[in-house]
Amino acid sequence: MRKLTRHFPDNRFVTGLLLTSLFLICPAAFGQVAGQANEGYKTPQGRANVAKVLNAPAREERQRPRDIVDALDLKPGSAVADVGTGVGFMLPYLSHAVGDTGHVIGEDIQNDFLDQAKMKAQLSRLNNVEFVLGTDRDPKLPADSLEGVLVLDVYHHFDYPEAMLEHIRDSLLSDGKLVIVEYFKRPGAMSNPDPNFAVQHIRLDEDDLIQEVEANGFRLVSKNDLVPMSQYIAVFAKK
Repeated sequence: MRKLTRHFPDNRFVTGLLLTSLFLICPAAFGQVAGQANEGYKTPQGRANVAKVLNAPAREERQRPRDIVDALDLKPGSAVADVGTGVGFMLPYLSHAVGDTGHVIGEDIQNDFLDQAKMKAQLSRLNNVEFVLGTDRDPKLPADSLEGVLVLDVYHHFDYPEAMLEHIRDSLLSDGKLVIVEYFKRPGAMSNPDPNFAVQHIRLDEDDLIQEVEANGFRLVSKNDLVPMSQYIAVFAKK
């Protein structure tokens, strides 16, 4: 009688198959996912061009910053972080909301943006604001200390959203809120001559973004249009 022999694949082959499968299933866990959105931020000149847009005088009317602050539900004495503060557009509004006894953190991963935000804070005499240089995986926020974290027009720039959400969650108090303001991934949502710019630039539309955030330790509290056909605002609490 012939003896049957089972042939097992080489361990290296099996490992390769497993890694390939993981890359296909979870690309965000292994690599950057916001490459196109971040293309214009790779050089000082590119960031200087972005800064002009962030400093545009019409932004206050279009962005509705006071509605964003209301969504954070800040009180005098609260501590809040502006993740991806850029040139510091939201800092005066956040500073005023928390008052002299409150605390505002302006975070960014680019020193040239932080330099402009610091200048804005100095000129506006925002004495309750400090600045933190984060990374693309960690905003370097203090743990268990914040009533609110704001992510304004920044979520689609997260190369490592799972890591960022983990650290943001760790920074919030038990009743703290994460407020994300983001563009719709739809034609015409962003001001650009190309009507499909938002479709190419934004990684996730509203429902998919909410699903991703909820899968990383948060639950949705509310969502509303901030700028109809352009932007929405989603408020999350820690699970």
